[in-house]
Amino acid sequence: MELHSVSTLFKMHRWSMLTVLCAASVLLGSVRCQTDGSHKMEVVKQWNLLNYNFPWDYPAASKEFYNPENVVATGLEVGYDRIFVATPRLFSGVPATVSSIPRGTNGDSPVLQAYPDWTHHRAATKEYNCSDIGLVSVYRLRIDSCNRLWALDAGVSRSLEDFEVTCPPKILVYDLHTDQVVRRIDFPPEVVRRESLYTNLIVDETTSRPENNCDDVFVYITDTVAPGIVVYDSGKDLTWRVSHPAMYPDPDFAESSILEHRFTLMDGIVGLAFDMEAGIVYFQPLATDRIFSVTTAALRSGPLPFGKDLPVKLVGRKSSQGIGLGASPRGGTIFYAPLSETAVASWNPRTNEHQILAQDQEKIQFAADLRTPDRDATALYVLTSKFHRFFLKNLDANEFNTRILRIDGVAIPSGQLASQSHLRPTIPYDTLHGNAYYHPSVVLPVPYKPLPPGQSIALPPAATTSTPVSVFNSQNMPFGHHGLFTKQSTFGHSTILGQGKPSQPFFALNNGEKSFPPSTIGSRPQYGASGAPIFIPKINQNFNDLNLLRYRKSLSVNQTAVH
Repeated sequence: MELHSVSTLFKMHRWSMLTVLCAASVLLGSVRCQTDGSHKMEVVKQWNLLNYNFPWDYPAASKEFYNPENVVATGLEVGYDRIFVATPRLFSGVPATVSSIPRGTNGDSPVLQAYPDWTHHRAATKEYNCSDIGLVSVYRLRIDSCNRLWALDAGVSRSLEDFEVTCPPKILVYDLHTDQVVRRIDFPPEVVRRESLYTNLIVDETTSRPENNCDDVFVYITDTVAPGIVVYDSGKDLTWRVSHPAMYPDPDFAESSILEHRFTLMDGIVGLAFDMEAGIVYFQPLATDRIFSVTTAALRSGPLPFGKDLPVKLVGRKSSQGIGLGASPRGGTIFYAPLSETAVASWNPRTNEHQILAQDQEKIQFAADLRTPDRDATALYVLTSKFHRFFLKNLDANEFNTRILRIDGVAIPSGQLASQSHLRPTIPYDTLHGNAYYHPSVVLPVPYKPLPPGQSIALPPAATTSTPVSVFNSQNMPFGHHGLFTKQSTFGHSTILGQGKPSQPFFALNNGEKSFPPSTIGSRPQYGASGAPIFIPKINQNFNDLNLLRYRKSLSVNQTAVH
């Protein structure tokens, strides 16, 4: 890039200043950074307010049942023939928590179809039973390679109002060929806290065998309000929980800023991305400027023994808070969206290549979910909403407030679907643009044929509850811990965060990873309400209360003297 192009960029709006500085950093040779807009962003769908295909006898006129200014989309999944949207019950007035639209629909603001039908969303009418097959509040959705939809149900209604625990959390797995529930996973009380809010999930199929039909996967689940990761081994039907300080919100980043709007939300771990080649899960709380990582080997190794910490690594810092994370199925590229920059960016830890893929004040205000579905080759899908306007109750119903965006040519498919012959289309998909979703000759693997009214498929005899893993009797733990805390990053040596000048002002991610916290950076001082430093001596330096380990927190009176 020539120098005169930099001066031209300075004439743009203030929000594109980061692009200018990124271009300047290229001139200095400090980082490989691209901002040439070579990746076109298109709007797949957009809505002013979300609307539904209500049955004639449903109370759609009641604000308690349907208040369109309270319906916020937070999750997205792209299937062969449909796009699925998750709308959790953040507030009252959310009629359905999982919906779909056909991929061939034309125009803006298509009507959402409650998935699979309205009988699964009786929580909106308060005519439900927690033992029934139904959904309360879903934040994220994922489709596995067996064409099954995993819906993570937090079970909490009005989470941003009075936080009513309506039902225990669970997962319902739907067969998208029949739209029937083929598995229900209920979490044992040992991994659920009173304030738990399950918001995101990764379905890890890296060790799954095709003959098991995706019933031997590992699932990693975020608990945002009681921060932690819940791990579910679907092959053994075992569940356990791990946690780490990196999963907690940082009070210094409680307030987020999007354009002229500021809002305070102390959310813990919520963003997840999975590098299946390297076996690394990336995560971030909302209230932080950092991205962290942990290996799947560490997550799969079961509950942590006393005195051991989860081997979390600090990946680096972003320019502001963010919620959506994504990763390319191959190649190791991470996708993320800092809120204040109203942009989507990528970073590859193997090559240290940074790109600003798209930046738009209007269309990218709150990127809640980033998806790179294998079914769509190189595409990155971005679900954006003006969540902060919903949250602050200053929404403009005349504006587009929810969008599904698509950026092509940024991801590398895993090729995993090629081995699933019963799911592979007969002809490869054409590039998707606007409403031209399918090449006319494409034949779906199994046509969508809903069952006649009144007919249903009985649930298989698969286990419907998860077995808790006790951490108090180590002899009964079927997990080995060898190599868990010694596995090093596959990305080689890492630079020290904070040494020298930042690679570019958009974000300062390393070209590798390091142990958490960085040994070269002093810990931030803690202060009490009076401004004086807090000095609380630890009675037991190996004390750990994060991973189901509960030890007494007090001593006898004659043992309380500080030594």
